[in-house]
Amino acid sequence: MAALTWTREKTVKNLASRRWRHIAAIALFACLAGSLITNAFAQGRGEEKFSNLPRFAPGSLFEPQSNYVLMQDFGKRAHSNVRILVPPANPFAKAQTSAGTPPFAGYFYETPASLACVYGLVSTTVAGCNPNLTATNVVTGSRSIALVDAYDYPGAKSDLATFSSQFGLPAPSSANFRVVYATGVKPPSGVHSGWDLEAALDLDMAHSLAPRAKIYLVEAASSSLQDMFQAVRKAASLVAADGGGEVSMSWGSGEFATEGFYDSAMATARIVYFAAAGDSPGTLYPCTSPNAVCVGGTGNSRNAATGVFQGNVAWADTGGGTSSYEARPNYQDGIAGIIGARRGVPDIAAIADPRTGVWIYNAAWAGSCVGNSGWCIVGGTSAATPVMAAIVNSAGRFPSSSAAELSLIYSTLGAAGAGWSDVTSGACGFYDGFAAFRGWDQCTGIGVPQGATSFKVVIMP
Repeated sequence: MAALTWTREKTVKNLASRRWRHIAAIALFACLAGSLITNAFAQGRGEEKFSNLPRFAPGSLFEPQSNYVLMQDFGKRAHSNVRILVPPANPFAKAQTSAGTPPFAGYFYETPASLACVYGLVSTTVAGCNPNLTATNVVTGSRSIALVDAYDYPGAKSDLATFSSQFGLPAPSSANFRVVYATGVKPPSGVHSGWDLEAALDLDMAHSLAPRAKIYLVEAASSSLQDMFQAVRKAASLVAADGGGEVSMSWGSGEFATEGFYDSAMATARIVYFAAAGDSPGTLYPCTSPNAVCVGGTGNSRNAATGVFQGNVAWADTGGGTSSYEARPNYQDGIAGIIGARRGVPDIAAIADPRTGVWIYNAAWAGSCVGNSGWCIVGGTSAATPVMAAIVNSAGRFPSSSAAELSLIYSTLGAAGAGWSDVTSGACGFYDGFAAFRGWDQCTGIGVPQGATSFKVVIMP
């Protein structure tokens, strides 16, 4: 009996000991998991870096850390709007190697020349604007475009040089390219956070469609809205000193009640501000500001076998809708029956769907995009925003403000040959509740740019 009692007591003690070990292990796992989650969702703080970049299977879409949208960041922090596509296995494509460079035969992702062709900005004889065959680039652009992003992108100039060399664009130099620290002090590095990929996308798209414009990359100290708008003001001062131009803001924050406080940061004379509509249903600030041209997203439908361009379609993931806080500006009175008393967005649209995405280069992302190169296929309204800023810049004339630009844009609504192609296919929003239809809609605004000549005459004052 004594032995049996001891055995039972020992068994109970052993069970208790194991139970406590299990509890301790679970607690440790919870702490580690919590730390990982905290790190993963520490959006755009700059301190968190990926020691090893993620690797995804062919056909995958993924988003960088800088894209994470947290409720507690609304009105406090900005997030980027860039998505990465790992290209799928394609029976029409040749094998890729780590040494390969785009465009790859059989893959029909957009190049600077194919975008210029699709938007009618150049004369070309290539049927369907096939990215593998189209080689005619835009050669215009003047004055300046400032791109505002968070954190430092140390590879900015060298990566842009690689991109430019590959696609026959002017090389970045002290005369046409400059990195500016918004505070005068170099920000923390944004490498691998996603903000460096965002900046690469901004630079490559702006330089692609306005290659003669001077490009400023203005780096904010962090992704806080206070720091971002400090960078916006710095960007505007640089562009204004050059005689006017564009400021591109391809980031945003969920709307918040006091957002109108920042509207005055986008009111510098002879500057047109462009903002991204976002990559999920709903509205973002500063896109909803009456002082910014809000850019939504489309896809470039192509024949999968031939690469022939088939038309623009609304991107299902683009942001858009009616602002919760900003009043309808006068230039939108003509669509009051759709949007009511508040600001409707977007105003216009351009390429954003990563499934029909654009080529960019960022050496730090080698291994996560295409093979072991730094070439990436990306999308998001972070592509559409600098694309539109560059197209307006290349038009060669500069309005007095964003409101002046928007007044002219809306004055062309429904006019034939007014420099815009109406998008009438596709849907976006919650439950795909917004359809792309004739005229203005919440997915694509009044449409996508079409034609260099008509755009220059009608859209710019």
